[in-house]
Amino acid sequence: MSLTDSELQQFNEEGYLVKPGVFLAEALKPIQDALSEIVDTEAKRLQSEGVLDDIYADEPFGNRLGRISRSNLDAATEITRAVMGSGGGGFNGASMFGMLTHAPLLSCVESLIGPTIIGASAYRIRPKLPEWERGEVPWHQDSGYFLPHCDKHLLVTCWIPLVDSNRQNGCLYVMPKVHQERVYRHYTGGHGGYLEIPTDEFPDTGAIPMEMEAGDVLFLTNLTPHASFENHSDQVRWSVDLRFQSADAPNNTDEGPESYTPERETVTMACYPPEADFVLRNPDHPEQEVRSPEEFRKIRERFHGAGAFHPGRGWTRLEDKDN
Repeated sequence: MSLTDSELQQFNEEGYLVKPGVFLAEALKPIQDALSEIVDTEAKRLQSEGVLDDIYADEPFGNRLGRISRSNLDAATEITRAVMGSGGGGFNGASMFGMLTHAPLLSCVESLIGPTIIGASAYRIRPKLPEWERGEVPWHQDSGYFLPHCDKHLLVTCWIPLVDSNRQNGCLYVMPKVHQERVYRHYTGGHGGYLEIPTDEFPDTGAIPMEMEAGDVLFLTNLTPHASFENHSDQVRWSVDLRFQSADAPNNTDEGPESYTPERETVTMACYPPEADFVLRNPDHPEQEVRSPEEFRKIRERFHGAGAFHPGRGWTRLEDKDN
């Protein structure tokens, strides 16, 4: 599976592309099962502590945490913290490695950035609970989180719903044809604590809801504005976002977190210093490829919590916007 010429044209002109059926049901099952196991473990713990009466053990993956959320939002929020880990990227199990190395996905990514593919640890699991304010993510570009010398490079985001995603349960919205402009001013302390671009500070070209089936993939550039809003369904909108880049984009595949200090020149740093990058495909040097979940986990854990210095972009706080 790869991208067609017309799909590449849409991606380049619009800043996004939906590719149906990249992950079939059997390819999604390992990560659904792994996440279900975490939900089950945490729900049983909360039940034993008297926090939950019913843990809805017979409900399927797409419904169970939603039922818990409707009965006890605080308990469901605690379960999501266990799922997401630090910043949403704490889960580094074998099923996540399977998502990152899924051959049809990497073939599509190769169409965009070439045969050498670097995976980024800045992946996230997103369980958007019903009527959960924290689940809303304001308008932003992914480059708002990356260092500015990376703006000229294509860093591909792949957004993958693990259940069908629609306007009712909080699908992603994309602002098309804005990705060829620039990185717009972001503000810290936006809705939910995220970076935010106020809607009056970038062109409104008509936001498009990305209604997708489980296993479809939304490909985005790092300059494409996107957002998601409240989930008004009874279901959790589960999704995963993965990021890939070429070897030409700054990365830390051959560095440790200890090399990232305040004294270091920013332009020599990886695009997102706090998290590890890893080689997934390199036809010229296949020995560099990460090929096992164990190796993947080891690389991830080396950076996790190590305090690699990230200078950021110096964005202003939203509350100081007009000062």
